[in-house]
Amino acid sequence: MAKAKTSLTAVERRAEELDTIAAVLPIERRDELAELLTDQDVETLRHLVNQGMGDNTLRALTSDLTYLEAWGMAATGLSLPWPAPEALLLKFVAHHLWDPEKRASAPDHGMPADVDESLRRQGFLKSVGPHAPATVRRRLANWSTLTKWRGFDGAFASPALKSAIRLAIRAAPRQRLRKSAKAVTGDVLARLLSTCATDSLRDLRDRAILMVAFASGGRRRSEIAGLRREQLTVEPPIPVENGALLPSLAIHLGRTKTTSGEQDDIVYLTGRPVEALNAWMVAAKIDSGSVFRAIGRWGNVSRRAIDPQSVNAIIKQRAAMAGLDPIELSAHGMRSGYLTEAANRGIPLQEAMEQSRHRSVQQASSYYNSAERRSGKAARLLA
Repeated sequence: MAKAKTSLTAVERRAEELDTIAAVLPIERRDELAELLTDQDVETLRHLVNQGMGDNTLRALTSDLTYLEAWGMAATGLSLPWPAPEALLLKFVAHHLWDPEKRASAPDHGMPADVDESLRRQGFLKSVGPHAPATVRRRLANWSTLTKWRGFDGAFASPALKSAIRLAIRAAPRQRLRKSAKAVTGDVLARLLSTCATDSLRDLRDRAILMVAFASGGRRRSEIAGLRREQLTVEPPIPVENGALLPSLAIHLGRTKTTSGEQDDIVYLTGRPVEALNAWMVAAKIDSGSVFRAIGRWGNVSRRAIDPQSVNAIIKQRAAMAGLDPIELSAHGMRSGYLTEAANRGIPLQEAMEQSRHRSVQQASSYYNSAERRSGKAARLLA
């Protein structure tokens, strides 16, 4: 006689519910999220998945919601109230935007030590110092969005909150840094690829990731991690001057950070990146589903896709192996590096943007301007 199934705890039930949306919203910390998020939080995320919310937006909302719940529990001992009172919003600003010089003379200034320690122990805080203003604004904006979806208004537009943010930023100016301190240009990419010299599964996969991410216009790490075999179509070979033919593939991007799912943005791969991608897919026996997958300790290829953070980790690991500083390199460096390399090679901006799929000429041209200014006559008056 079959034994009756024991009832699930609230945390176990939430973990199973999170699993049902993992295919759309990859979550590598499911069990931890299940403990932090409430039933209503999980239901909100499930609703947004069913409504067709973009994957990147969902990841950002989940990440920020999880951080807010962890911070709220550490700061007040309670889950976040909905709607959050103005005093709690002001506390959030005070804990995250503070003056390091003031902190040196007043230890109670900024985030309390016990709150800081709790968030670091759980892996939510890693850097030292106040948050970037853009991060605080984004988390408040997502907090406001989640509040509205629950049917509340909140105090996010209050003059007191706006004033607190403005004054806090003015009191503690913070230099704006690029997402990647160093662009992954052609020479840097060559050094990364030199570490993928064998035919092992890991080298084949990482070589394909590096070449596809760069050659497809500097694709975002979420786009690389989420790439599926069904997005790839074989194109007619490209003839070159010596009579040879270069293999060609089209990548159908679908929904991206700047497009809707109705737009079929396409970028192309030609030559070596196609060969690297095909070599990986043949070796890993991938004929459908996720293209880039995790590889187990014993060399087994997983059926599930790698997560976006893994793309970043692979780049940093390869940088360290190549004798480069991994702190200076990241997945975003591929995106900036592609445009920087295009500028260095004299490729017209519009042509490069067709491949990178940048929507803003101002943003894309900033990489071109930097490349031209660095090597231009105005920068070499005393050379």
